[in-house]
Amino acid sequence: IAGILSVGMILTGCGAGQPGGQSQKKVTEAEKKLKVVTTIFPQYDFVRQIAGDNVEVSMLLKPGEETHSYEPTPQDILKIQNCDLFIYVGGENDEWVEDILDSIDTEHIRLLRLIDCVDTVNEEHVEGMKEERGHEHEEEEEHEHEHGEEEHETHETLTPDEHVWTSPKNAIAIVEQIADVLGELDPEQTAVYEENEKAYVSLLEELDDEFREVVSSAKRDVLLFGDRFPFRYFADEYGLKYYAAFPGCASDTEPSAATMAFLINKAKEEQIPVILKMELSNENIANAIAETTHAKVKTFYSCHNLTAKEFADGETYLSMMKKNVETLKEALN
Repeated sequence: IAGILSVGMILTGCGAGQPGGQSQKKVTEAEKKLKVVTTIFPQYDFVRQIAGDNVEVSMLLKPGEETHSYEPTPQDILKIQNCDLFIYVGGENDEWVEDILDSIDTEHIRLLRLIDCVDTVNEEHVEGMKEERGHEHEEEEEHEHEHGEEEHETHETLTPDEHVWTSPKNAIAIVEQIADVLGELDPEQTAVYEENEKAYVSLLEELDDEFREVVSSAKRDVLLFGDRFPFRYFADEYGLKYYAAFPGCASDTEPSAATMAFLINKAKEEQIPVILKMELSNENIANAIAETTHAKVKTFYSCHNLTAKEFADGETYLSMMKKNVETLKEALN
């Protein structure tokens, strides 16, 4: 960090002596903007929708990266240290954030955690999910399955489910909180932030209505994911049941024979037409289930990140969730 700061001071010094009042004015205007740093895409996009060009917003997770394997760089730490507002998720996957915040001066930084913006629930292990228990227990699980003795239980862990933004209702609460904080930090632009917030919340309410319409007119109420499942808040909001290979923050993504057999049998039993997967994850599990059950494989966006092309093409939280509306129609009918 010291080395990077030294380079920054040298570069600043080189630019300071350049002639031209216009360049100096641009720098001054840029410096006036609030610097907002976010960890992942949802809050990055929410800030864009609320503030537009009135703030300088950046996202630590690069497009195309998987959030569970992200590791901060020295440049990322500097961004956090030099920002006015730092928005992160909180929870198990953001333990690295707390370590960084403990090691830097945060007196001048406003901190906002998404899990503080809504009521949270604990992560859930539903029937058939592979438990992260260790190799010996996995062998027992497979042995029990082979002898028809395996029992499946649904229970909550003691870990809060951090994927709070996957419910549009929660997204509304988060957007309102972000708008309030931006207004406090930048009072001159409060009216702009409030106007943009109202317009964006109206779109999120329309999205919520669309999901409710799909669910209310659907033939079934069960989703099956051949992947992690970071959609607990979404499923709870719309009264949907679900089965999945792993919970949302599982570090182990190799399914056991028992889990695969359970999901295949459940897909046949429920006559599920679409096997779902997350964005930016491989399709191996979903494809294996779909091949056996003659179902389709579709992506259901958690919106935690997007590809570099999608980012360049201007995809948003709202546009990805609109795709989820159409996918849900197929999955439930």
